[in-house]
Amino acid sequence: MTFYGRNQSKSLDLGSMSLEDLWRLFPITLRKHNPQYAQWYRQEELALRDALKDCHIHRINHIGSTAVEGLIAKPTIDILLELNPDDFDAAASILIPQGWLIMARDNSEHTLDLNKGYTPQGFAEKVYHLHIKPAGDWDELYFRDYLRSRTEVARAYEQLKIRLMKEFEYNRDAYTAAKSEFIRIHTQAARAEFGNRYRYSSPTS
Repeated sequence: MTFYGRNQSKSLDLGSMSLEDLWRLFPITLRKHNPQYAQWYRQEELALRDALKDCHIHRINHIGSTAVEGLIAKPTIDILLELNPDDFDAAASILIPQGWLIMARDNSEHTLDLNKGYTPQGFAEKVYHLHIKPAGDWDELYFRDYLRSRTEVARAYEQLKIRLMKEFEYNRDAYTAAKSEFIRIHTQAARAEFGNRYRYSSPTS
């Protein structure tokens, strides 16, 4: 986890902290599902559409465990924003002054990750991760819908996360890596069942 931006607190610059210190300040925390998650997502979606009205937005979706009703999750609203790569720089320049921080950027993969709600005092009440990618056929959408439609898989994922939180509370990279095989297996199952549900097609094509 790395932070880039111009709006950090002068008393504690998150961008200057070591990875270990960041993990201590922002540990893996799991909570019961909050019915307000959907509303928090919707509010932020509307704000993003307004802020980026001059950018070419393809789709915006609520992804991750907070998008699955009843599922224990990190209290973080994950948002997948599919945007023209040519608009990435413009989007970052608009969002950073509005409180977003850049977590990571991969120019070769055309991905940009930002967050909001990480403060020098720890997590804010509302925490967001914004995953900006080109229009595509993204695994996150298939995995979300599979968890929504398969209660037994959602419960198994929940138990895995609880176990991994105890082991990797202060190591986000290890926590994420340890979930990857479960996610891969069930994403493949979702694609087999759902077909090309989320393959993007231009409205003008």
